[in-house]
Amino acid sequence: MNKIKNYTVIAAALAATVAADAAALTSPDGKTAVTVACDNGMPTYTVEYNGTTVIMPSALGLNTNVGDFTKNLTLSKTEEVRKVTDSYRLYNTKHSEMNYEANAQTFTFAQDGKDVMAVTFQTSNDNVAFRYVLLPQKETLCCVINSEATAFRMPQGTTTFLCPQMGTMSGFARTAPSYETHYEADGQTGKNGWGNGYTFPCLFKVKGGEGSTTPLYWALISETGLDGSYCATRLEGKENGLYRIAFPSEKENNGYGSATVQAALPSATPWRTITIGSTLKPIVETTITWDVLGNDASHHHTDKEYKDAAEKYGRGSWSWIIKMDASCNFDTQKEYIDFSAAMGWESLLIDAKWDVQIGRDRIAELARYGKSKGVSLYLWYNSNGKWNDAPQSPRNCMDTSHRRRAEMAWMKSVGIRGIKVDFFGGDKQCTMQLYEDILRDAQDFGLMVIFHGCTLPRGWERMYPNFVASEAVRASENLHFGQYECDREAMDATFLPFLRNTVGSMDFGGSTLNRYYNSNNSADKGGTHRVTSDVFALATAILFQSPVQHFAMAPNNLTDAPAWAVDFMKNVPTTWDETRFIDGYPGRYVILARRTGTKWYVTGVNADKTPLKMKLSLPMFAPGDTVTVYSDDAKLNGSVRQTKLNRKQEINITIPYNGGIVIQTQQNN
Repeated sequence: MNKIKNYTVIAAALAATVAADAAALTSPDGKTAVTVACDNGMPTYTVEYNGTTVIMPSALGLNTNVGDFTKNLTLSKTEEVRKVTDSYRLYNTKHSEMNYEANAQTFTFAQDGKDVMAVTFQTSNDNVAFRYVLLPQKETLCCVINSEATAFRMPQGTTTFLCPQMGTMSGFARTAPSYETHYEADGQTGKNGWGNGYTFPCLFKVKGGEGSTTPLYWALISETGLDGSYCATRLEGKENGLYRIAFPSEKENNGYGSATVQAALPSATPWRTITIGSTLKPIVETTITWDVLGNDASHHHTDKEYKDAAEKYGRGSWSWIIKMDASCNFDTQKEYIDFSAAMGWESLLIDAKWDVQIGRDRIAELARYGKSKGVSLYLWYNSNGKWNDAPQSPRNCMDTSHRRRAEMAWMKSVGIRGIKVDFFGGDKQCTMQLYEDILRDAQDFGLMVIFHGCTLPRGWERMYPNFVASEAVRASENLHFGQYECDREAMDATFLPFLRNTVGSMDFGGSTLNRYYNSNNSADKGGTHRVTSDVFALATAILFQSPVQHFAMAPNNLTDAPAWAVDFMKNVPTTWDETRFIDGYPGRYVILARRTGTKWYVTGVNADKTPLKMKLSLPMFAPGDTVTVYSDDAKLNGSVRQTKLNRKQEINITIPYNGGIVIQTQQNN
């Protein structure tokens, strides 16, 4: 990645270090401050924003089999503050060009007079990131990390927006946990989800304490830079606003693999990240997930690798979401190739059971047919067979190197564009190694990768050029399986730009224009029905960020959906150069803007039963610009019109309950 980044560490000298009991580090704008201390032998940190404590004194430390580095420590060295800058380009996130500036400082802790652990903090404007480095212990050059003491203690009165971790070996075919539960708005601290904690990212509304007159702040906590050298973690909720990093359960993946971390020394952990704002704007727009990865030489790639991957991004269709397993046959998939071609889309995802219901020879035939139509194929795979009961095939193709590479060589030979790998069901280090192995092998064969039934991506857009997106959300398939999910579709959509989609590309698979989730789009065929509007479907195509989107539309939509909606979906982009938060509140409504090239899309949805009426200020448009507006009336009947902005670049909007809005630059602008 040396050509797409300009990573420099500017420091006077790092040789001068001093012993200290406490030290503070501030962001370039001076608003964010971290204080690191050692209190009675226990390392801690505190985070302030504009002089208000957002993270109260919280524990640091690692417990290992070569020493417990959570207590009986001293702060032995505090390096001088150094400036970190990084300019880089990505093609698969909410911004395409990022410029990162932070102040960094490393704090070394000793035990019994010997340095054992260092913690590096970086503070950028509105962000804090930190990670550990375990130091060699004399002749000992490897260790087992049993747990982390890392904690986040929130001030009294904080409310939460969290997603409970699923139960181990629960859910469909014992494939959980897979990050597929609902978020709760304005929850109370002191809980622990369903007993298993909470999945990242975690959003907190910080009031500053009971009876406090200090301003309200928001804090988003997550982790990034995870590969096969560590496990994925979650937050355990404790009493009095305390949340602590927790390792996976021993029972995950049917007991396969260790729940601890095996590490060579010296060894660096993933980054823990905290994004802070007095509004939700820094939360929605943050790029800290990728910013801190610029100095990780093990994941450097050339700009050409990213550009080559970007050539394979785009839109596509898939039959399974509407027509389920029976649709995985040659004739239906050929029909969907024709549908993608008619829409001007670049791909088709062929879902589970294609190996037995179509067969490899006829898949090759479909790939050739698709190529003649300008449509490439993605193929679904089960991640394995030995750690869950999911019966869908192909199975046992992705879990070992020789079978995986043989399968990928076949896919390359017949012209397959990418894979969707499902049913991982765990966060252990061995599972993280499997994710990484799949990505690296797929890169060798020119294949794009989507993960489902999976963990949250943690910086993978920058670490692996062929990574597309992960599910890690309660996605569109649930709309097919339960009316309750359809009835709360709008509410769930308003959480995602503030949480799941802030830290990684999200494969949701939505934006259907069917009114009913069945093959005939008919009320008399049973199943669930959509309660959101057609404009809502268009809005979420913009609202949910992923560089490849396989939409839940069906061939019948060419004749039974409004022409203006179909035309919009024919031209909808999936890659963005800029994202701006405009307004919203998790669980109620959201309005944001995205830019691709010179073209802007302003999109919003409303989950409040009261219509949302606002005067939007749109400085990204010029005064007097003519814009195209897709909107709903009170009965969710959609329409499209052109209008001009006033001199103040303002426009009045109304979004009904379960409705949406899209405002876009004119096509010829």
